[in-house]
Amino acid sequence: MSHAEGSLWFYAPNKGAPIAFAVLFLISGLVHLYQIFRYKTARVTGLMPWGCIIFVAGFILREVGAFHYDNLGIFIASTVLLLVAPPVFAGANYFILGRALYYVPYLSPIHPGRVVSTFVGIDIIIEVLTGNGASRAANSSTTPAQRKIGSGMLKASLIMQCIVIIGFIALTAKFHLNCRSKHKHGNLFRNPKLQSVISTLYASSFLIFIRCVYRTVEYFEVTNLSTSTSATNLGALITHEAYFMVFEASVMFLNTAIMNIWHPGRFLPRSNKIHLARDGVTEVEGPGCVDDRPFIVTLLDPFDLVGLIKGRDRETAFWERGEGGEGEVEAEVNGEVEMQKQKQKPSNRNSCAV
Repeated sequence: MSHAEGSLWFYAPNKGAPIAFAVLFLISGLVHLYQIFRYKTARVTGLMPWGCIIFVAGFILREVGAFHYDNLGIFIASTVLLLVAPPVFAGANYFILGRALYYVPYLSPIHPGRVVSTFVGIDIIIEVLTGNGASRAANSSTTPAQRKIGSGMLKASLIMQCIVIIGFIALTAKFHLNCRSKHKHGNLFRNPKLQSVISTLYASSFLIFIRCVYRTVEYFEVTNLSTSTSATNLGALITHEAYFMVFEASVMFLNTAIMNIWHPGRFLPRSNKIHLARDGVTEVEGPGCVDDRPFIVTLLDPFDLVGLIKGRDRETAFWERGEGGEGEVEAEVNGEVEMQKQKQKPSNRNSCAV
């Protein structure tokens, strides 16, 4: 692709592709909205329409930029929007895995309530770094020192995204392994609901990771702008729009389309009070996750790190308590495992991590 004189994108952006992707993401977002109302999963998949809306806005601005590729404001706004949209979809995955762990809590690698709070908390930090870093780094009217700060923030956010996605995939894989090998009634992964959800999470996380690696490599190429004024010395990722269309636009649309086709709401219960009994078939409604800590404590310690250190997660395993203070527990009798009723004393402690 040849250099366009005065273009902040280096090239003249394609005039048709941004509109096409804006329409595709708009359709996907509307389908997500319908599915949220259809399956009542606003608390689990509510971020997906927002991710689509951000992509739509970003591509519309990119279309405007295709006709005014020297306009700094349009360039900054489009760049920021297209950078912050993918972490929103990653955030949706955190909620989906959290609900899946609530569905089979006794095989969860960590307490189900801690998954969402931990990963979403990190994701918020990444979003703040990405938005502020991109706006500073892309603004050529600021001082070199400010652009350098923005560049550092953006580099940190991109690297953090890659690390967090790897950690998320590792946690999903551990849960998958537990379902296959640590269940007394055989391979729980044969349950079609779990199989669909976990497989979809793998696919989505892999696509987001591909996009994250592309953006990281691309941005480190962009830093050559500070040491080279020759366009020929810049890397291919920054000088050819095709890479953006494949590894950003197409990959992220494929991600949202997969979630439309295999929507988690079709397979997971609407409430985190419902979990799969240890027979791998029966669904049981329990007390769910309730945080009884004082508000000031939840504000100062949202991840309940104190509870993690003191082992409160194990003490407050809500899935071992049924309604009315009764719960089903496994007991070994004459070498065989059978289910027995056991009275549970009410607890004043929180029964989940925030």
